[in-house]
Amino acid sequence: MTETEEIAARERGTAPTAELVRAVAEALEASDATKVRALVADVRGPDLADLIELLEPEQRVGLIQALGPDFDFEVLTEVDEKVRDQLSEALPNDVLAKAVTELDSDDAAYLLGSLEEDDQKEILAQLPQGERAALQRNLLYPEETAGRLMQADFVAVPPFWTVGQVIDFARDTEDLPETFSEIFVVDPGFHLLGSVDISRLLRTKRDVPVDRIMETDRHIVLATADQEEVARQFERYGLMAAPVVDKNERLVGVVTVDDVVEVIEQEADEDAKLLAGVGDERLSDSVRQIAPPRFSWLSVNLFTAILASAVISLFDATIESMVALAVLMPIVASMGGNAGTQTMTVTVRALATKELNPANIVRVVLRETAVGLINGLAFALIMALIAVAWFGTEQLGLVIGAAMVVNLLAAALAGIFIPLVLDRMGFDPAVASTVFVTTVTDVVGFFSFLGLATLWLR
Repeated sequence: MTETEEIAARERGTAPTAELVRAVAEALEASDATKVRALVADVRGPDLADLIELLEPEQRVGLIQALGPDFDFEVLTEVDEKVRDQLSEALPNDVLAKAVTELDSDDAAYLLGSLEEDDQKEILAQLPQGERAALQRNLLYPEETAGRLMQADFVAVPPFWTVGQVIDFARDTEDLPETFSEIFVVDPGFHLLGSVDISRLLRTKRDVPVDRIMETDRHIVLATADQEEVARQFERYGLMAAPVVDKNERLVGVVTVDDVVEVIEQEADEDAKLLAGVGDERLSDSVRQIAPPRFSWLSVNLFTAILASAVISLFDATIESMVALAVLMPIVASMGGNAGTQTMTVTVRALATKELNPANIVRVVLRETAVGLINGLAFALIMALIAVAWFGTEQLGLVIGAAMVVNLLAAALAGIFIPLVLDRMGFDPAVASTVFVTTVTDVVGFFSFLGLATLWLR
């Protein structure tokens, strides 16, 4: 077995190793397409997507060109969003046209959506009329809507057809979707009347009209609906697929659960990153792309840190008279910050999923206030005992205990009210909540601790 065969054998069904990445990069550098194909011959789609992401930008295009007709364009749906955009810009239009014909309409629309208008027109001109019309319909809808998310390929039949006619139609028609789980029933104006599951269709006698077995109580999605709202509907009602209609209530596509899972993953990933202030960055991004946004966010944090330091400077004489205060005050601020982050995370997520609404907001506020008060009292007792044992003064224990109660209660209130206020003002609470909650807990923590110390420990 050659070295190439050994490397390829070890990579079957596994994430790409540094050894494979290096071997593929060297083969591409040497323009050895035969070796490239041998190295990745048995690498599965998701693993090949990982390999593409690990290569340098110019090498990614070289890999796809080296594989030629052996490259499965479904791999493009697995790669990172920004890597896919880079490949869309770098690959020749004839290659992209071939990709568009092989991808589902929603993935093909996304691929085309990242291109310049002239490139879109050139690629669309190379497609058959039916595919071109379906993609143009997808592209009419804004990004991150059901119209972009939907698959434009579906099976629709009139209500007067029999089960036998539908089955024969599905067998004889060549341009139907490769896989589908239900058939939609429409009137002459393509308004949705109902749908029939394939399983029910196959269990029904051939001479039965489909309108007698169709399900009319279907959950319908508007093409202009936000994809996050569509995902929430799938989660709430346990949907596997949903028909998509336009403003005239005509059937234009179908959204399936696999598309929705991707949306849920993207939104969760986005919220988690926004809470940390890192924005929509990817592992494939360069230093130049990452550094400026992080610098901007850290600049805001620097301002809030200066504000907290200004509060400390108000009590410099008190701190000088008792060094123990300088030792203990970070504990008060840290506990408040962590408690506020807990409440804020729950609140932001509940707002994103629409679980937090006017019907339950009072109950949630009271619950978080109670939790903050209980935890404040518990940690007040713990820190009071630690302070007494550490520094031998009961008054210091009372001061830090009282400050702990005040700050954890403030943290709970800030963690819920700040996201609510930002959401009401039209701002994304995931973006701005963290810095404001941290500022509140730092300022309240330092002010309560040092203020009480000034009053009680004179």
